[in-house]
Amino acid sequence: MLNPELYLNPDIFSENPEKAALRDGYGLGLLEAGSENSDVVALSADLTESTRAEAFAAKYPERFFQVGVAEQNMVGVAAGLGLSGKIPFISSYAVFSPGRNWEQIRTTICYNDSNVKIAGHHAGVSTGPDGATHQATEDIALMRVMPNMKVFVPCDAIEAKKATAAVAKIWGPAYLRFARNATPIMTTEKTPFVPGKAEIFWQPGNGKKPEVVIIGCGPLVYNCLLAAKNLEKQKVHVLVINCHSIKPLDNRTIIAAAKKCGAVVTVEEHQIAGGLGSVVAEMLSEEHPTPIEFVGMRDTFGESGKGEELIKKYGMAPNHIEKAVQKVLKKK
Repeated sequence: MLNPELYLNPDIFSENPEKAALRDGYGLGLLEAGSENSDVVALSADLTESTRAEAFAAKYPERFFQVGVAEQNMVGVAAGLGLSGKIPFISSYAVFSPGRNWEQIRTTICYNDSNVKIAGHHAGVSTGPDGATHQATEDIALMRVMPNMKVFVPCDAIEAKKATAAVAKIWGPAYLRFARNATPIMTTEKTPFVPGKAEIFWQPGNGKKPEVVIIGCGPLVYNCLLAAKNLEKQKVHVLVINCHSIKPLDNRTIIAAAKKCGAVVTVEEHQIAGGLGSVVAEMLSEEHPTPIEFVGMRDTFGESGKGEELIKKYGMAPNHIEKAVQKVLKKK
């Protein structure tokens, strides 16, 4: 059942759940951060509308910088602003930022611990018709390996707004990962969001002992919940964790769940190598070795198509999560 302590959306399992794009949440969160702190500034690489930075640009034109199609230059400008006392947010498609400007992020932002927040949009294959060249499925891996960098992957538009506003209050480099399309809203304004704190969205009812913990991030947490609900009908009891903070990782919550369940499945719209699954496996291998299965992109690029079709083709739909649960149960 949905965790009643988290005030999750009670209509999440309806036939047509409410949807909104995570990038819309970024735009709202950026406005909120800007209203709370006059040091917040925003930069865009000629994608102001697509990345939803236009509302900030309209309200605070003196704090908005359009650098054009020059993601590497955008990072250099932002690094200087961050070292000068400002709180810059930079936005582009994730394949361009951090894809194109990774070295500049590493050297000018992370190496100098500049207070820059990087919004990577259109991440994952659900970007759809734009195809493989615009579907970032490697960005978590690229960003989490850099010293000083924090990495957040909100699950829906409401959490995206909260995450954006929250990172403005945290010192140092941070990466926010956003999907393009409208996705189901799982949380509410009352649902807690604490950077570095994972939340248990689903737990067995009637005091049943969970057998597997499913750890997801981003909009695919919705598929995790659908899988959990169906597994419950099959008398397979699971926990579902929304792991919106990849770095720092909530070791305590994940270790406790691994000890309770004895098996783990990770779910992400990203390459399995280097992403959430790798983060969890690395940590558990040191702290509490546990059987684990991975759901995500398996060493392949995406392609052009409808987002829902691509999620199914590349093995990230609810039935694929259910199969991973059944597989990991055999390893216990």
